[in-house]
This record gives sequence, C-alpha cells and structure tokens, in this order.
Amino acid sequence: MSWSEFLDKYQGPLIDAAWTTLRLAFVSFGIALVVGIIVVSFRVSPIPPLVRVATWFVAFFRNTPLLVVFFLALFGLGDLGLVYDFFPTAAVALGLYTGAYMAEVLRSGINAVPQGQAEAGRSIGLGFIQLMRLIVIPQAVRTVIGPIGNLFVANFKNTAVASTISVLELTGQSQRMFNDAAAGVWRVLIVITAIYLLFLFPAGYVFRWLDARFSIKR
Repeated sequence: MSWSEFLDKYQGPLIDAAWTTLRLAFVSFGIALVVGIIVVSFRVSPIPPLVRVATWFVAFFRNTPLLVVFFLALFGLGDLGLVYDFFPTAAVALGLYTGAYMAEVLRSGINAVPQGQAEAGRSIGLGFIQLMRLIVIPQAVRTVIGPIGNLFVANFKNTAVASTISVLELTGQSQRMFNDAAAGVWRVLIVITAIYLLFLFPAGYVFRWLDARFSIKR
C-alpha cells in the first residue's frame, strides 16, 4: 500500500479520531480546571472537614493509575446502575484525574500570593468565597500558567488511555489500523505521532506566549 492509498483509505477515520481526541482533551481539561479550583478552595479553606475531603481527593487520584480510574468509572458506576456513554465517562474520569494535579498546581500558585493581599481583602469585608474568586485565584492562575500548560499537554496525551474503554480517539483508531497488514505498523505510528505533534507543538507555543504575556513573576 502506497502513502496515497493509505491516506485515501484512512483519511476519514483519522479525521474523526483526531476530532474525538480534541473534544476529549478540551472537555476533560475544562472539567479539570473546575475541579481543581473547587478542590484547592476546599484545601485552603478554614473548615477542617473540607480540608480533609480535598486532601483525600488529591491523594486518591494522584496515587491511582489512570487506567484504574477509567475502569472504576466504567465498571464501578455500571455496577451502581449509573450507565453512561463511553465518551462522557472518559471525559469525567480524565477530568477528575487531571483535576487533582490541577489543584496542587493552583495551591502552589496560591502560596505565592502575598499574604497581604488576603489581609487587604478581609479588611474591606470580603468573605472567603469572594476573597478566593476576586483576589487569590486570579493571581494564582497567572502565577502558574506554565505548569498549567504542562498539565494540558499531559492531559492531551492521556486521552490515549480512553481507547481502553472503547473511545475511538487517535490511539484507538491506530489499534484498528494495526489489524490491516497492508497499512504497515510503522506507517500508522508515523501518522499518529505526526497528528499528536501537530496539535501539541502549537499548544506549547500558545502557553509559552500566555506565560510571557500574563504571568506574574514573583
């Protein structure tokens, strides 16, 4: 099979798989951002039960393999009668997993915010939620744009694990293509790798630009 024949045969499936990968990467990362902000707010809150819940959440997901998290989401929820399609299950599982790391990244950013900023907010009558939303979290995010970009890249690559629960993203599509001997294993690997690089190189550039443009240097 020549390269032109290979592309003619697999162009459509590859485009569909790439689109699935993109959607999964962005949806799960959006979930991770929300989860990370909520968890880190619990982690630094003055309420001990919330601190313990956040600490447990981070410890659980950081010490559990991602593949196990996917299987727990798929089969564990299924045993409880909560059955969802493969894509939303993968997006939530990956979002929770990355969210634990996001919480730790944001916590390092919060620790870098000068204490005087929080004291100034409290002095004008801001409550804890207002203080976090208006003063602390915005500064924390700008402090850790670079690490957030690293998490985005890691999250994007982790979408490959979704193939284990029948989500037909790029890695899942490549596994199907391996069954076609005429396609050639190396040709498949080259194309799939090139597609990942096509997405991730620009993403790295964007986050470097955001870091240079908006980051708060401490």
